[in-house]
Amino acid sequence: MTKWIIIIIVIVIIVFVIATYNTLIRMIETIKNNEKQIDIQLDRRYKVFENLISVVKKYMDYEQSTLKDVVKLRNQAQSAQASGDSETRMEAENQISKLLGGINLVFEQYPDLKANQNALQLQEEIVSTENKLAFAKQAFNDSVQSYTQTKKSFFQQIVVGIFKSLNQNFSYWSLDVEDKKAKEAYQVKF
Repeated sequence: MTKWIIIIIVIVIIVFVIATYNTLIRMIETIKNNEKQIDIQLDRRYKVFENLISVVKKYMDYEQSTLKDVVKLRNQAQSAQASGDSETRMEAENQISKLLGGINLVFEQYPDLKANQNALQLQEEIVSTENKLAFAKQAFNDSVQSYTQTKKSFFQQIVVGIFKSLNQNFSYWSLDVEDKKAKEAYQVKF
């Protein structure tokens, strides 16, 4: 009789370990997928920004320095991503978001640009992209929080101790809209 009880207990422990392992792996893969979604939105933002710059080239000189700054920050972010430096990458991407706010001031100086249909469409694309990027960052942060909470739970922590590959640390993305001025930087108006 005790032999069967021991076998049942061992089976329950094995099933728990397997289920916990699979759950944590699924959470890690969700985090990686959410990070790829951020990458997609960052790439989309960069392409929309390039298109906007080409539309407004004839209207202003500001875009040359802005484009150079964006390209520099984009290269910095890609280099940091390739080296696994998520903090530097996040900082560079957040600085690109801040640059978008400066365009707002320049657009007000050009009435013809405000009426340009391509510029209006690109304005909508920038706002849409920034919103999608914020949602992607939030989904990433939510998945990191869920994973971190789960792996720190008592029994799950034992499984993480057994399988060191499950003990991963992820940095949160900053939404970088703490004050009113930063929130206004996300709005591009013609």
